[in-house]
Amino acid sequence: MATTMAANDPTSIRVVSRRLVKASDASIQPHVMSLSNLDLYVCDSQLGTLCVYPNAGGGFSARIPSLFESLLPSLLNYLYPFAGRLVTNPSSGLPELHCHNQGAELVVGEVGVALGSLNYGATKDSVKKMVLPFPRDVLLSVQLLSFACGGFSVMWWINHLVGDGHVGATIVRTWSQLARTGDIGGAPPLNYDRSVFRPRSPPSYSDSVAATFTTFDEQRLPNALTAEASFVDRVYYVEASDIAALRDTAAAATTAQRPTRVEALSAYLWKALADVVAACPRSNKERCRMGWWVSARRRVTAPKLVALMPGYLGNVTTYALGDAPAEEIVRKPLAEVAAMVRDAITSVDYDEYLQEMVDWVEVHKTEGLMEAAVIGVGAPTLNQSVMTTFPLDTDFGFGQATLATTVSDYGRLCSAFLSVGARPGGDGSWLVTAYIWPQLAAALESDGIFKLLTAEYLGLAM
Repeated sequence: MATTMAANDPTSIRVVSRRLVKASDASIQPHVMSLSNLDLYVCDSQLGTLCVYPNAGGGFSARIPSLFESLLPSLLNYLYPFAGRLVTNPSSGLPELHCHNQGAELVVGEVGVALGSLNYGATKDSVKKMVLPFPRDVLLSVQLLSFACGGFSVMWWINHLVGDGHVGATIVRTWSQLARTGDIGGAPPLNYDRSVFRPRSPPSYSDSVAATFTTFDEQRLPNALTAEASFVDRVYYVEASDIAALRDTAAAATTAQRPTRVEALSAYLWKALADVVAACPRSNKERCRMGWWVSARRRVTAPKLVALMPGYLGNVTTYALGDAPAEEIVRKPLAEVAAMVRDAITSVDYDEYLQEMVDWVEVHKTEGLMEAAVIGVGAPTLNQSVMTTFPLDTDFGFGQATLATTVSDYGRLCSAFLSVGARPGGDGSWLVTAYIWPQLAAALESDGIFKLLTAEYLGLAM
C-alpha cells in the first residue's frame, strides 16, 4: 500500500488498486509523435485538474471504479496519445511521444476522513491531500479517492509537455459527455499535427521575445528553505457580485471599452501587489509586474492556425507581462490599471509572437526554458492562469463537482501564482488557488473580496 503521508495521519491515502487501462480500438496504428517547440517551452512538468463530489450516489466502490474501468478505453480511443509514453530520443536528447498504447494509469484509493473535515483555505491541507505522484513518462493518470463521508474526488493528471489547460479541460469535458450519454458524438476531430509550428530558417525573433524568456537552471534558484519560507498557499472564492462591482468601478471613470471580468480582477490584484511592494522598506521605488499565461487559440488570425485550433491537442500558450513602477500603480485609479491590463494582453500580435517563440526555442531547446519573470529574479511578479476561458463540464452522472481546480507544483520558483477557475454550476463565482507572499495574502484577505474557501461554502460541512 502507498500513502501520501505518514501512516498515522488520518488523511493519508490508502491505495486500493493501481492498473493500466489501454485504448480498445485495435485498428489504431502505433506511431511516434514529435513535440512542437511550443510543447518544449513549457518544460517537463505535470498539470492536474481536481474535481470533488459530495456523494457517489449508491456507494463509491459499487459504482465509480467500474465506470472508469469500462469507459476509459473508449475515451482513450479518442485521446489515443494519452495512452502512450514520453521517451527521450537518444539522438536529439529531446522528448518524443511513443503512441504504442502502453496505457493510462487508473488509481483507486481511500481516505479515512470526511471531505468536510479538510481545511479548504490552504491547498496543502485540502487539495494537495487528494493527489498521488505518478511516473513522469506517463501522460494520463486518473486518480479516484473515496472519503469516509461517501463523497469522492477525481484527479486528472496530464504531462504538460503534451497539452495545456485547454487540453486538460477537453479531457474532463469529453469524459463527462461519454459517461452521461455513452458516446462522444459532436466532439471535434482531434488534431495532433505539430508541423504548423515549424521554425523559420534561419530562426528569427525580436529582442523583446529574447528578453521574455531565459534558460532555466535549477542550480540558480533559491534554496528550498528560502522558497518555503517566502510563500503561503491559499484557496479563495470570489463571489460574482464582487467581480461585478470591480467591473463597475473599473468602468466608472472612463468612456473607453468596458473591462472584462478578468481585466477588472487583474487590475485589483495589480494594485494590491503595488501597495505591498510600495510599503516594503527595501523597495527603493521598486517596480511590480503582472504576468498572464494567455491561450492563443482564440487570438490567432492566420487561416491555417484558425482552422487548426478547434481540435488541436497541444500547447498553444503564450506569456504577456505588464511592468510599471509600484508607485504608479498605487496612484492610478482602477480603470486606468484595467486599461493597462488590457493593453498588455491585447497589444500582442499572437501569430507573430507564436512564430518568434518557436524560433527562440529552436535555438535553445536543448536547455531548460522559462519566462524570466516567472523565476522570481528582479521586480516582484504575480502570474495568473485564467482557466475560466476553458469550458469545463464536470457532470459525469453525479451532478457538477462542488470543487474543480487546477493543481501545480511551483517548486523553488520565487514569483507568485494565481489560477482562476469558474465555480462549477455556473453561478458566476470564481475559485482561486494561490501561491503568494504572506504580505499579499494578508492584504487580499483584509479587503473582503478574496475569501478563504471553506467546507461550508462548498456544501461539505460536517
